[in-house]
Amino acid sequence: MTDAPSPAPGSRIRWRRGEVTGLGRTWHDARELTVAVPGDGAVPALAHPSVVGSPQVGDTVLLNTTAWAQHLGTGGYALVVAVPDRLPLDPTGPGHLVKGRYGPLQVTAPGVDEQGSAHHATIAEAEDLDGMPVVVADLHSALPAVVAGAHVTDPALRIAYVMTDGGALPAAFSRTLDALAGSLVGVVTVGQAFGGDLEAVTVHTGLLAARHVLHADIAVVTQGPGNLGTGTPWGFSGVAAGDACNAVAVLGGRTIGALRISDADPRPRHRGVSHHSLTAFGRVALAGVTLVAPRGLGSELGSQIEEDLAGQPERNPVEWVDSAGLDDALAASPAQLSTMGRGLAEDRAYFLSAAAAGRYAAQITLFGPPPA
Repeated sequence: MTDAPSPAPGSRIRWRRGEVTGLGRTWHDARELTVAVPGDGAVPALAHPSVVGSPQVGDTVLLNTTAWAQHLGTGGYALVVAVPDRLPLDPTGPGHLVKGRYGPLQVTAPGVDEQGSAHHATIAEAEDLDGMPVVVADLHSALPAVVAGAHVTDPALRIAYVMTDGGALPAAFSRTLDALAGSLVGVVTVGQAFGGDLEAVTVHTGLLAARHVLHADIAVVTQGPGNLGTGTPWGFSGVAAGDACNAVAVLGGRTIGALRISDADPRPRHRGVSHHSLTAFGRVALAGVTLVAPRGLGSELGSQIEEDLAGQPERNPVEWVDSAGLDDALAASPAQLSTMGRGLAEDRAYFLSAAAAGRYAAQITLFGPPPA
């Protein structure tokens, strides 16, 4: 028998201890803080009260500053790990789904599909989605635009959001969801993601919950805020959008792909139709996805989109959707529109594309799919 390897020096987390000196904005289950950290100065931090309690000015807090120190895209905050001198109460009530499994901050949540849930029988007996349209996008920032496009078509449509675990795990991290509270019938967090109105083990049961528990007319599936990418063809968290499309197909839903389109992104692989969309929908999704492109982007970008989509498999039809009225709907969205630091004015094509997918989903909900 060989000796166990010695622990590596250091850790995978940049730990810091500091004192809360100020309280900032709050939304849903999130609270902004300013923390004085020796050697780092005044550090912006975020606490999720349902996980760590509610820090107050003067409290000592334990922080994970790893992403903040590396200036990562989702690293604008240090994250509160614990308020060691004032721990929250023990959890009460049902909930046996463990999320963030076997990490030091795993949490339990009541699952819509677990035994003991009031909805367990509904999910156990549900066989399909009854043809419900499901819009799949690879970035969380598409969500408010999809909702705007659907609701400008019919504001009475019931839209549910199924949040996957490719980005942020706590739904409460998303200020977009806080702003869309009156526009969605509910949020279902699946996989390792947590904090939605409903929790589910898989995308499949999350979709069934959206249809049969929330009674949604349309569901939207994206990862939470943030995106992990490596500049390689397959190394990006949005590849799971293709897996979500497969789940929709297995369950008898109508799969609609919200294309990631841009003429403002400085990276060539994301200009025109992003390689993320072409890979996830064209190579990972195996059962066919209706890809929606908006009219009104100008001849040059429109031609580039046509060229980019020419290589899609036959199973992925392309629908060009009229964009009249979508700009006003996007401008009126209750959620701030932002993708990779760009707003509606800077990256209109991106948001218009997502809104067109929402409009198409609304149209087939109301009138059925167009003739083949």
